[in-house]
Amino acid sequence: MDAFVIQGGKPLHGTVQVHGSKNAALPLMVLALLTDEPVVLHDVPDLVDIANMGRLLQTLGCTCESELGPDNRRRLRLQVDDPAPCEAHYDIVRTMRASICVLGPLLARRGQARVSMPGGCNIGDRPVDLHRRGLEALGAKIHLEEGYIVATGPGGSGGNSGVDGGKRLRGARVFLGGTFGSTVLGTANVMSAATLAEGTTVIESAACEPEIEDVARLLNRMGARISGAGTPRVVVKGVSKLHGAEHRILADRIEAGTYICAAAITKSPLTLTNCPVDTLGALLDRLRIVGVKVEPASGADNQDRLRQTVTVTAQEPLHPVHVVTQPHPGFPTDLQAQLMAMLCLARGNSFVAEKIFPDRFLHVAELSRMGAKLMRSGASVLVSGVPELIGAPVMASDLRASASLVLAGLAARGTTIINRVYHLDRGYEKMEKILQSLGAQIERVDASNL
Repeated sequence: MDAFVIQGGKPLHGTVQVHGSKNAALPLMVLALLTDEPVVLHDVPDLVDIANMGRLLQTLGCTCESELGPDNRRRLRLQVDDPAPCEAHYDIVRTMRASICVLGPLLARRGQARVSMPGGCNIGDRPVDLHRRGLEALGAKIHLEEGYIVATGPGGSGGNSGVDGGKRLRGARVFLGGTFGSTVLGTANVMSAATLAEGTTVIESAACEPEIEDVARLLNRMGARISGAGTPRVVVKGVSKLHGAEHRILADRIEAGTYICAAAITKSPLTLTNCPVDTLGALLDRLRIVGVKVEPASGADNQDRLRQTVTVTAQEPLHPVHVVTQPHPGFPTDLQAQLMAMLCLARGNSFVAEKIFPDRFLHVAELSRMGAKLMRSGASVLVSGVPELIGAPVMASDLRASASLVLAGLAARGTTIINRVYHLDRGYEKMEKILQSLGAQIERVDASNL
C-alpha cells in the first residue's frame, strides 16, 4: 500500500493544467449504453475510478479504447457491441458510487437492469431511494434482491421492454428533492433514462451542478431534447433513438479548487490553466474574504469562463471565514476538507458547517494530529487558526480528506507521512508528480518500507 512522504514548508511556483472532471466523466461514460454508435470523450482524466468504470462498461458489452491525443490529453472511445448484458456486478460497483449511473441507461435501452448497491468513499449515508423513486415514476418496477437493485421496464424482464423491445419508459413529472438537497447522480440517472422515454419528463428539484449540465450537453449532441439543465427544473422530451457524438469533458472544478487552496496554504503564487471559473463562484466568494486572489492571467485568452487561465496569490495573514456547504451553486462539499486545512493557518476563528454529508469530518482528527485546533459539534467545526502545522503520520480516510492532508503537509513544519493514498488516485491524476513540478518535496513510497 502506497504512502506520501512530504517535507513541508517548500514554496510552490509554476503552472497547473486542470484535468477533465472526474465527477462529469463517470456519468458521461455510461451514456454510451444509450446508443449503438461510438461516443468519443476528450480530456478524460487518468484515474482509478475511470478505469473501474471502463471495466464495468466492458462487462455490459461496451468496448472502451483509450489513447493520447495530440494535446497529450486522453481520449476515450466507447461503443456497445453486445446489447445483452444487464448486470453490474458487486466486485466493480463496490469501488465507486457513480456505478449506479448505469441503471437509467440500461433500463431505457435494454429494458432491465440488475445493479449492485454502490460503494465509494466513507463520508456518510447516501441512500438510493431518490434514484428508485424517479425511475419508478417513469414506469420502471424496482426491488432489492440480495444486495442488488433489480429493475425492469413496463414490458417486464426477458428483453420485452426498452427501446429495442418495443415497450418504452413513459414521461412523467418527477420530484428529486431529498433531506440534504437534490441528488446529482439521481438526476443523471433519471435524465438519461427519460431521453428514450415516450412523452415528456419534467424533473423538479433537479441537481444544478455543472456536471449535470455537461451530461445534458452530451445527451443533446446525441440527439436528446433536454432543456433547463443547470436549473432546478429540467424538461426532457423523449426521442426514439440516440446516436453517437464527440464531447470535451468539463474541467474539474474540485481539482482546480484543491490547487487554489494549495497556493493559499503555502502562500505561493500559482497559475492554473483550463480553470472552470464559472463553476467556482462560492469558493471564490469565500476566498476573497480570506485574502486569496484568483484573477485572470494577463495576456491569456479568457473568453471561455469554463476554461480560463488564472493566477492565484494569497495575502499574509489569511483571514477567518464562515462556510456552509450546500448544493450547487452553494459551497461544494467536495472542497470542504481542503478549505478547512487552509483555515487552520488563518488568524482567528472560522466556522465550517456541513449540510450535505453531516458526517464528513474524518479529516478533523488527522488535522488535529498535525497541531490544528479544531472543535467539532455535530455537523459543524470551529477552526481556531494556529501559527503553524507540524508534520506527523496521518491516515487518509476518503478522497477529499486525503487532499486536505496533502495540503496540510505542504505547509507543515517537518515531515508528514500520509498513509492509504490510494484514495487520492480515485480523483487526482498524478497529484504527487504535479506537486513535484511545482517545487514540493513529496514522494510516493511503499508504506511497508517505512
